[in-house]
Amino acid sequence: MRKLGLIGGMSWVSTRGYYEDINRIVQKAKGPAASAPLLIESLDFAPLYRLSTREEWDRAAVILSDSAKRLEAAGAQALVIAANSMHSVYDRVAEAVSIPILHIADCVADAMIAEKADKAAILGTRGVMMDEFYRRRLVARDIELLPPEPEIVDAIDRIVYEEVMLGKARRSSERELRTIITNLEKDGAEAIVLACTELNLIVHTEANVLPIFDGAEIHAEAAARWILGDD
Repeated sequence: MRKLGLIGGMSWVSTRGYYEDINRIVQKAKGPAASAPLLIESLDFAPLYRLSTREEWDRAAVILSDSAKRLEAAGAQALVIAANSMHSVYDRVAEAVSIPILHIADCVADAMIAEKADKAAILGTRGVMMDEFYRRRLVARDIELLPPEPEIVDAIDRIVYEEVMLGKARRSSERELRTIITNLEKDGAEAIVLACTELNLIVHTEANVLPIFDGAEIHAEAAARWILGDD
């Protein structure tokens, strides 16, 4: 198996999910005593929380690039950034190291194409839903995306930052997400992309009216396949 580096802590809730998902897949492939060879750096999320200005994103790029370089120096042969929003600085982090970084949106696009899902709505933080760094990678693969609606953006952003990033899962928010997904189906969406690594706490992939593509789960599966040499 190959050794993977994981930049985590953004939040610790999603990092825990990555660790569990990767190891379950490796254990299933290699036997009950097997576990994934991982190097994990769990960053302090506080300096990376709710970034908005160019200076703040520049600082984030430096923090993640330094983390990537430390993991490469420690022996990682590839990297995963265990957070959707931090892929905003993916290109700068990738330039800082000589090993590949598995981009979460590319992994999602692969999964959607395999399922012939070519018209979707993205749910995530404000930056992920509104900015182009995530959307353009899906559009480049001929996946049509519904335009973000301000009311939905506000609602999801609040739920992410005030609840699921802190490990909370309120019933009222589960109901709100179900209503949002139902309305998105009426607007023409044929699938939903969970572009927040914690939203799976309140959006259940098997209990909604549309196919749900959970970015965190898909990313972790791609990471496990890479570890196993199945990429």
